[in-house]
Amino acid sequence: MNVLFVCHRLPFPPKRGGKIRPFNIIRHFKEQGHCVTVGSLARSEEEAEEGQGLRQYCDKLLVGCIGKMSAMTQMIARLPTPSPSSMGYFYSARLHRAMRTELSQDNYDLVFVHCSSAAQYVKAPFGIPSILDFGDMDSHKWLDYSSFKPQPLALGYWLEGTKLKREEKRLARRFDLCTCTTQAELDTLNGLQAAERTSWFPNGVDAEFFSPREEPYNPNSICFIGRMDYYPNQQGMLFFCRSVLPLVQGKRPGTELTIVGASPSSEIKDLASLPGVTVTGTVDDVRPYIGRAALSVAPLAIARGTQNKILESMAMGVPVVASDTAAGGVDAVPDEHILTANTPADFADKVVRLLSNPVERNRFAEAARERVITNHSWATSMRKLDGIVAAVRSDQT
Repeated sequence: MNVLFVCHRLPFPPKRGGKIRPFNIIRHFKEQGHCVTVGSLARSEEEAEEGQGLRQYCDKLLVGCIGKMSAMTQMIARLPTPSPSSMGYFYSARLHRAMRTELSQDNYDLVFVHCSSAAQYVKAPFGIPSILDFGDMDSHKWLDYSSFKPQPLALGYWLEGTKLKREEKRLARRFDLCTCTTQAELDTLNGLQAAERTSWFPNGVDAEFFSPREEPYNPNSICFIGRMDYYPNQQGMLFFCRSVLPLVQGKRPGTELTIVGASPSSEIKDLASLPGVTVTGTVDDVRPYIGRAALSVAPLAIARGTQNKILESMAMGVPVVASDTAAGGVDAVPDEHILTANTPADFADKVVRLLSNPVERNRFAEAARERVITNHSWATSMRKLDGIVAAVRSDQT
């Protein structure tokens, strides 16, 4: 099978959420013996150069490079238009031309697009089986932001969410089949009443790479893993440090929190002045930080799709206390594989429960890893994807 794969972020190295899923799909297609052409975007020449490592997983790589300033200019230019600004942020004229050339050759057996913002590169009628993997329904993320941001930013996010929702509906009608990462995201997609066929396949985690450490954990250590230039992560840590951590430390003095993630904002850096809080910034490997923690937290009020940070902690046998919103994207049963909480008092109680009871902590650690292996392996996810691809191709024959 000859596959044209288009995604909005150059998915190599697969170190962040928006790159992990497309990388594993591309690698799977190649391992299945398919010929794979990848078209994607880079934000800098350095990212484009680093992304050349993807060539060992595909047959052809086409990259459009667009800097952040140019992308911001394109976003602003779309504000007075019906087109979502997100489409401007992820638009490269060079990549558009390359994709048009590829499609004109008319020798593809499947067009696979990851993320709605990348769908603009394959506008022409295909005549080729096509799948749009929304991943997460981005319009609802922007609409969620509008509930947390002050005016006039709230209005801007609401406008973007509304425009993108209309665009998602249009795109869903155009592709033969549309997919998402979770059942909850699929329900949102189906709520648009636009796609003819829909399905979902989960994100996975490399349970060999993210495996339990032999070294003992620190019984007073909590960790949070995630990019700290991402607003939901920032909002979650500000909530936890201001409202939850003092309650925990009141019951267990000496409790420490390590915030691990690239590009922390000044507001996040300031959290390091609080007792017991460390902000690392970029690290080469998150596993040592996860492995020596007694537990991981995901106190996110805004969370679309699967939180890879939760899967990675669970795979390493580190229990997770998460908000209902964050836990909803993971195939895990609350109070069996994961603990959930929403209020400061409830979060503090669940955290202290694990810190204070090693037997309880180990029970959740073992259950979490077992659940990831059985329900969130990439092998299981890719088998489901194979069925989706077979179904959409059979409809075209």
